[in-house]
Amino acid sequence: MPVYKEEKTNTWRVIYRYTDWKGERKQTSKRGFSTKREAQAWEREQLNKVTADVDMTFASFIDRYTEDMKTRLKENTWSTKEHIIRSKLIPYFGRLKLSNITPQQIITWQNELLNYRDAQGKPYSPVYLRTIQNQLSAIFNHAVRYYRLRENPCKKAGSMGKKKAREMLFWTKEEYLQFAKAIQDKPMAYHAFQMLYWCGIREGELLALTPADFDFDRETVTISKSYQRLKGKDVITDPKTEKSNRTITMPDFLAAEMQEYIGSLYRIQSDDRIFPFTSSFLRHEMERGCKASGVKKIRIHDLRHSAISLLIDMGFSPLAIADRVGHEAIEITYNYAHLFPSKQQDMAKQLSQAMHEAPEPPDKPPHASQLTLIKNDSAA
Repeated sequence: MPVYKEEKTNTWRVIYRYTDWKGERKQTSKRGFSTKREAQAWEREQLNKVTADVDMTFASFIDRYTEDMKTRLKENTWSTKEHIIRSKLIPYFGRLKLSNITPQQIITWQNELLNYRDAQGKPYSPVYLRTIQNQLSAIFNHAVRYYRLRENPCKKAGSMGKKKAREMLFWTKEEYLQFAKAIQDKPMAYHAFQMLYWCGIREGELLALTPADFDFDRETVTISKSYQRLKGKDVITDPKTEKSNRTITMPDFLAAEMQEYIGSLYRIQSDDRIFPFTSSFLRHEMERGCKASGVKKIRIHDLRHSAISLLIDMGFSPLAIADRVGHEAIEITYNYAHLFPSKQQDMAKQLSQAMHEAPEPPDKPPHASQLTLIKNDSAA
C-alpha cells in the first residue's frame, strides 16, 4: 500500500489495495494527510480492519462492529446503540488500541460518568448508566467471540448503575378514571389513553395502530407493529419481542368507544394511523390531565404498570396477564411480585391443618443399642 506526496497540495496520499470477504480485489485511496506518518498510520488501521486484528483502535473496531450488527437490529434499537457509542464511548476509548484497553481505564471512565452533573446538577440515572455499561461490554464480547480478543476487560472492572429503577409508579382505577374525565375534551388524547390503560399496550404499539388492526365483531385489537419517530421520519417496526405479537380482547365499552372514534376520523384509510402524533403529544396531554384532575404525575409507560396492577388486583394469574400484555409470565412474576397477594399465611394454615389431620405416627422404632439388648435377652 504505497504512500505518495502530492506536490501541488503538499499533502500525502495513500493508495490502499485489499481483498474483500468475497475474495475480490479492491482499491481505494485517501488524500489530505499533512504528514507521511499520519498517512502510514491510517494505512495500518485499514490493514488491521481488513485482517480483523484487535491491534486496531477502538474507533476502527466500531466500524467493524457496525458492519456486523446494524443490519441485524431494528432501526430504533440501532439508533439508540449508535448514540451511546458516539457520545459516551468513542470520545474516551476511540484512540486506544482495542487489545490494550485495561480494567483500570474502564474504572476511570465509569467514575467520570458517575461524577457527571448537568446544568441543573442532576447525575445520569442508574438505569442509564447500566445501559451505557452494557453497550461497552457488548462490544468487547463481540471482539472476544468473533475477533480473537483475549478477554473482556469490563468483567474485571465491574459494572455501574442498576438494571431497573426501584420505583414503579402506577395509578389505581379510581385515579385513572379521574384523569380520563379531565381529558375528555380532546377525543384523540382520550381514546389514546383509554387504549393504553384498558389494554396495557406499549406507547409504540399504540401509535402504530390502524383501523385494520380492529375487529369489532369479535371486539379485538391485534398488535403486530410498533411506531417510532427517528431522525425526523416515521418508522414502523416489528413489536419489541416475538411475544409482543398478540390479539387482545377489549372490554365491550372500549370496543364501542373505539368503533365510534375511528368512524369519526375524516377519510381514514385501513392502513392509516388512527393516532397520527408522536410521544411528545402524549406527554403534553398527560401533564395537562394531571394538573386538571389533581392526580399524581406518572410516566406514559407507568400506565402499562397501572393496567397490570389492576389485573393482578382482580385475581388473574401471571400467565394470563403475560399473554394479554405481551410479556413472559416469569417477567410478570419477577417485576410485579410485590403486588400479588401474599400466600404465606394460607400456606402456614394449611400445613398446620395437614399436620392435625394426619394419622398418629407409628411407635418410634427402637435404637440399635436396644435391638442388641433384645437379641441378647432372647439368646439367654
